[in-house]
Amino acid sequence: MSSVNIGLVAFHINFLLLLGAMLIGSFVAKRIGRPRNIDVEPLLWRVFITSLVAARLVFVIAYFDMYKSAPWSILNILDGGFSPAAGILAAATGIIGYAWHVREGRRTLLLSALTGGAAWAVGVVAAAAVFAVPVQMPQAELVRLDGSAVQFGSLAGKPMVVNLWATWCPPCIREMPVLRDAQKNSPDVVFIFANQGESADVIQKFLDREGLILDNVLLDSRLELSSQTNSQGLPTTLFFDAKGALVDRRIGELSAATLAQRIEGITTRHIDP
Repeated sequence: MSSVNIGLVAFHINFLLLLGAMLIGSFVAKRIGRPRNIDVEPLLWRVFITSLVAARLVFVIAYFDMYKSAPWSILNILDGGFSPAAGILAAATGIIGYAWHVREGRRTLLLSALTGGAAWAVGVVAAAAVFAVPVQMPQAELVRLDGSAVQFGSLAGKPMVVNLWATWCPPCIREMPVLRDAQKNSPDVVFIFANQGESADVIQKFLDREGLILDNVLLDSRLELSSQTNSQGLPTTLFFDAKGALVDRRIGELSAATLAQRIEGITTRHIDP
């Protein structure tokens, strides 16, 4: 999955699909219910919001150790930390519960919910095809801070987390400590910090100023990784499995919890037969 730029703001495709499905469901509810003076649209929005809260709550509980040192970060839903299964279950339970109690509007409620759900499912399948990630890792020559060249593919062999960043990017700077700590605590994962288009001098001054000690800080002066992985916007973090396949990406700032979730994903693929 990827993002869609609307003006200067990048929206993740999952968010747009959910919002679109909800709007379609609301439209159907109005079209069917208006002639009979039945309004189930508030119920649909109530279920939608409740399912989002449930998806967030289950995710936070699963990764509570990552949040307890900074409880306020639980409210930062922009980190992308949600449990899809919990959200779907909560939405289905809510629709069934309301349909059971609201007899007069039951048909309208079920039809609008099913239409919205079908629209979401079709959107997910279509987006998976349109925004499909490349199968294999890109072929690019990067440069270390000391000026030596390194082939990107030579760093493979373990699961990889590749962060595309720049010193002028505020969310890149904010997530650096999270990535630094994960690099320190995940010896079985290779972390690469691929700076996009800046000089070694600018990068080194930034690292010194921020007090950051990172392994594998590389210069991608020609933006090859961004181009070959179709990554738009910074920061973008790419997740490769041990075989070199790009299996996930996160556009925007990572929290410790969302990073841990994705690292689990690529390390699990690594140990599966």
